[in-house]
Amino acid sequence: MITTTTITTFVLSFILGFSFLSFISIDRNNSDYSIVSTAYARPQVSPDGPTLNDSSLAVETVYQGLKSPTSMAFLGPDDILVLEKGQGTVQRIVNGEILPEPLIQVDVTSKDERGLLGVAIASQEENRALEESGIITTTETSTIQDVSSLTSTYVFLFFTEAGESKGDSPGGNRVYKYELAENNTKLVNPILLLDLPATPDDSHVGGALQIGPDNHLYLTIGDQRPTAFDRTDDPDSQTKAQNYADGIEPDGRAGILRITQDGETAVGGGGGGNEGIFGNEYPLDKYYAIGVKNSFGIDFDPVTGYLWDTENGPTFGDEINLVEPGFNSGWASIQGFWTLDDSHKKVDKVIPASTTGDEETSNYNLVDFDGKGKYSSPEFVWDVAPTAISFLNSDRLGQQYENDIFVGDAKYGNLYHFKLNEERTGLLLDGPLEDKVGTIEELEQQGAIFGHGFGVITDIEVGPDGYLYILSFGKEGNLYRIVPAAANSEEEVIS
Repeated sequence: MITTTTITTFVLSFILGFSFLSFISIDRNNSDYSIVSTAYARPQVSPDGPTLNDSSLAVETVYQGLKSPTSMAFLGPDDILVLEKGQGTVQRIVNGEILPEPLIQVDVTSKDERGLLGVAIASQEENRALEESGIITTTETSTIQDVSSLTSTYVFLFFTEAGESKGDSPGGNRVYKYELAENNTKLVNPILLLDLPATPDDSHVGGALQIGPDNHLYLTIGDQRPTAFDRTDDPDSQTKAQNYADGIEPDGRAGILRITQDGETAVGGGGGGNEGIFGNEYPLDKYYAIGVKNSFGIDFDPVTGYLWDTENGPTFGDEINLVEPGFNSGWASIQGFWTLDDSHKKVDKVIPASTTGDEETSNYNLVDFDGKGKYSSPEFVWDVAPTAISFLNSDRLGQQYENDIFVGDAKYGNLYHFKLNEERTGLLLDGPLEDKVGTIEELEQQGAIFGHGFGVITDIEVGPDGYLYILSFGKEGNLYRIVPAAANSEEEVIS
């Protein structure tokens, strides 16, 4: 049984595009969740706690009382770092108890989707194991030359850093590398790895971080351009990375970026020599994928090593994508399975295409950077405002779920479950979902909805114990764990 409280009225400003100063309600027809009126925000955590459709599993509350949590990462078993968006704090939860002081508090601007957004952890013990196994080389890890002498743990943070004084424009969306110190209670010695634009708009920031199988750091960053409710768009913000052939050169927005753990260009998977996939000029050399409007989730398939993401559309066309090196997601020419006009409205249906550069997509005005970028259609399209995505690389919840995909949303408070096809290049979809487009009713009918009542899900991770952890955004943010029902026979006490 789960002990929890109802989140009745809270301030959303992560995916929903809201100010911390306002209480708002959501336009349910808009998957970007922009402001529409002063009222209250949805979805709420269920008064009785989240529920699962598999009676053999249960939800435990690990911790309740976080302030608008956005992301988490594990230092070890029952040892979790959690980010608080507007506070700029990195909290540590050990055995269900939060430390008296945060590991660090960074100076953030948190309007709308800005704030402290992404975290990833890299242990030099792991780097050394990969080095010794021959999976990577010292130059690929790009940490420090003699990895055999290193035992430090590094924490990477993505956040919108505040300007020099109150009221200034934000300093930038930045990625820093910190060293974990003082018995894992402090983050020290910050090193700036990436300095990315934080304008022209305060929405579509992204900020998810992951360390890939190649030991490089991957991150999502949106186009930071408004697409709903007549908010003014600056034509000067239109870049070639957003498929504007006459746009300005890419500036780091609208893509998935990949860097080494020292912030250098990561080679491989395209390009040649010391070049990035799309070229050798900064910041184009940092792009792994382009044409990404607004992504809040990435993860790597533990079987194939392939990268997958979720992407929010404007008022339709939310996506799940297989992201190969050089991937072009199509924005702002294509979203979901539709071409777009200048106001981001649907025009024509797009025939699903693969990364082979099929002729069907050759006339859609996509920028390919001299053939280095390849468009690929989504593996699934829906309207739920998808957020986190995670592969359950464990059999602790049953072998029937091992290595499957789990996705959260911001629109309904649901957790979704998808199996992959035999080649693991697409989702195993039947019935009304076979055309790769689904409604919430069809998802329910086909058993793709795994759980309800989670509120706004901001992160999903697999813990060292092999269980699935769910982070729920809100004024009283919750951290949940999904376990076998037999392991949840006693009432969970909230810290």
